[in-house]
Amino acid sequence: QSKKNLSLKKKKKGERERREMTKGTSSFGKRHSKTHTSCPRCGKISFHFQKKVCSSCGYPSAKMRRYNWSNKALRRRTQGTGRMRYMKSLPRRFKNGFREGTQAKSKAIAGAEA
Repeated sequence: QSKKNLSLKKKKKGERERREMTKGTSSFGKRHSKTHTSCPRCGKISFHFQKKVCSSCGYPSAKMRRYNWSNKALRRRTQGTGRMRYMKSLPRRFKNGFREGTQAKSKAIAGAEA
């Protein structure tokens, strides 16, 4: 038999043409192994089992993976997206001249003196 006869079955009246070798629906049922797991650094499911490298943050590399061709990815993890434990108090501390070890005078005492 020729290759054409193997790949196409005879069509009955009103029946669609069926192909045995497909790249689509039937192939997707065979996909049950995982290539990626959660990354220790960024927490995304992007850490490749065999390569041992995160496709999102580049772990275990010391530098974070970032490219300017993906603006949306940069936006997701740029400054201001986390807790900002240090940065969120900076404007207030700057306004007061970064004073430390002093206590502000209470408004009642400051008003009485003036």
